Amino acid sequence: MSLSRPVRTLAALAAATGLVLGVTAGSQAVLAPVPGSERGPDTLFPTQGNGGYDVRSYHVRLAYQPRRHHLDAVTTIAARAQRPLSSFSLDFVGMRVRAVRVDGSRASFARHGHELVVTPRRAVRGAFTTTVSYTGKPRDHTDPDDSQEGWVRTPDGATALGEPVGAMTWLPSNNTPGDKATYTFRVTAPARLKVAANGVLARRTTHGARTTWVWRETAPMATYLAIVSIGKYDLFHSSMRSVTGRRIPIWSFVDPTTEPSARARRLLPKVIRFEERIFGRYPFRSAGMIIDNADVGYALETQDRPFYPFDADTATLVHETAHQWYGDSVTLTDWHDIWLAEGFATYAEWLWEAAHGGATPARQFDKLYAKPAGNPLWHPAPTGFTDPADLFGAQSYNRGAMTLQALREQVGRQDFFRILRAWATQHRHGSVRTAQFVKLSEKVSGQQLDTLFADWLAREGKPAGY
Repeated sequence: MSLSRPVRTLAALAAATGLVLGVTAGSQAVLAPVPGSERGPDTLFPTQGNGGYDVRSYHVRLAYQPRRHHLDAVTTIAARAQRPLSSFSLDFVGMRVRAVRVDGSRASFARHGHELVVTPRRAVRGAFTTTVSYTGKPRDHTDPDDSQEGWVRTPDGATALGEPVGAMTWLPSNNTPGDKATYTFRVTAPARLKVAANGVLARRTTHGARTTWVWRETAPMATYLAIVSIGKYDLFHSSMRSVTGRRIPIWSFVDPTTEPSARARRLLPKVIRFEERIFGRYPFRSAGMIIDNADVGYALETQDRPFYPFDADTATLVHETAHQWYGDSVTLTDWHDIWLAEGFATYAEWLWEAAHGGATPARQFDKLYAKPAGNPLWHPAPTGFTDPADLFGAQSYNRGAMTLQALREQVGRQDFFRILRAWATQHRHGSVRTAQFVKLSEKVSGQQLDTLFADWLAREGKPAGY
């Protein structure tokens, strides 16, 4: 801080920055309330997420009737306004909103597409709570690449999946990955069914034909990583000892109509310890898996407890577990940086394969680099795509992993693994951008790496000279 600079008056500062001021009876200038933006900070999904506030926690109460496919729900959101807000919005689509309360008082609301715009009786300032009561038949959501997410019905219940935007079908939220929060899920379902969610199982209580399950996720989590899964599961509860000596509880939910899960369940602690040795201590309080009869065509790194359709093969188990460090704990701020999740998890697969007698990461790199210039691997660039349908393309996974191998070749093995570990440690439970990873890599290695990262992440086409 420089003390030699002249002090500007608040009024002058407002004129320079465009802030709106009000004047109290005591002549003290204050910010006048304004509507919060209905657009978020993400460059790929700018209509997802909302401006003007940060969410601190979600308390979600759900009562689901699978036969009727009916949901009664109340979500309470604790947030902090970044400046006084006369109104604000949440991402929420479908179902009927019964009522909205802000700090205990009824608020008016309107639906604008997938935005729920809330106007409280009095402007919110600083910390505030919003309670949304809603009911109806939750819907699924089809992404631009034709994949299915949202509240997905299954033969015996439902699984809520959120990547990238499906959380808005069942959870009123600030649905952008940069706004992480803690969660409590209180889910009531028929007693014959079991309920999985994120975090630690706090309790379950049965009253007649209904059971209520309470899950608490105390680590910050992005909305797209939240899961609620209801079905006729076999529940396996155990624990494991981590590399650091922690006892980690494991809750796994397996649909008995899927492939046998015993091998995957035995392998999970070994995978966690393998990745701990490379990336640092496991970042969460619990672990597990959800294997469901849900024909969505993809696994998902839902926090603590990844989701797998039908089966958890070794490569996918390694991949989704690696996401607990890269994607879940260290979360991208903008969807254009998805390589920070998928490239890292793919590279973890390469490390596992090499450690178990398979191809080395260098060999994996060479095999992919041999693909001709017209191959989809090289188009578009990992951070340069503009079509949301390309979000889960080869450029995010394979070219993202190749970026890491190119970095390893440039800085050397020792600095490379120092970078991976520092990235997971320094940004634990945070939100990040590619520029921060470049800066960290340069700091650890002492090298200037702009050209390398531009070649592999920003420029379309096959990088030359590698």
